[in-house]
Amino acid sequence: MDRNFARALALVLKSEGGWSDNPADPGGATMKGVTLGNFRRYVKADATKADLRKISDGQVATVYRRFYWDAVLGAELPDGVDYAVFDFAVNSGPSRAAKYLQAVVGTVQDGRIGPATLAAAKAKPAGVVIDLVCDSRLAFLKRLPTWSTFGRGWSDRVKSVRSQALLMSAQASADAPVEPASSGSFPPEAATPAGDAAGMAPASPAGAHVLLAAKAGGAIAACLLVAYTAWHHIAAALQGIF
Repeated sequence: MDRNFARALALVLKSEGGWSDNPADPGGATMKGVTLGNFRRYVKADATKADLRKISDGQVATVYRRFYWDAVLGAELPDGVDYAVFDFAVNSGPSRAAKYLQAVVGTVQDGRIGPATLAAAKAKPAGVVIDLVCDSRLAFLKRLPTWSTFGRGWSDRVKSVRSQALLMSAQASADAPVEPASSGSFPPEAATPAGDAAGMAPASPAGAHVLLAAKAGGAIAACLLVAYTAWHHIAAALQGIF
């Protein structure tokens, strides 16, 4: 959901950190997870590494939204699933993240999330999708030749993504409005036959209160009123004796 972008970005940036230019990292020079190539594509065409190191928060958000969030249709994915796929896209590319989501939900793995993938993702419980995406992502990372160098950090990242994504999904479910019960949920009361009604004495006020409480579903209140009625009759009998 698009309302989750700021929260998801803040979580991603905790993992991406600041400046990095590790020769063993296939992503090359990055600042807050933004590669020099993407910085040139979305912000400044002739940018240098020095320019990248001075990237502003607004520019960071622009790159992440255009290159990652929008690429995986984060605004349309279910709560929690959006963050899990978004972080996967940042770490391993939008196309790969999309293909792994498609494998999980059972749609064609073309690397482009569309109506079919969205519908399939929404048809499954979000928690199940999140777990399967994170499991598949971790399995993919373990197959990389650089796992020995970056494996511990990647493993911790996927673990954190899983827990935060599940939390987002649970919070969204808790915040969902509850549909009120329809007026037809309760069966209609059976009509009392006229002949029986004619031969019955009118109910006492206490008995009427008991019926009212019972109809309202107040079982405890009804029990208390029954006890009160019994005590009232006992008290009246004792007064007659003494």
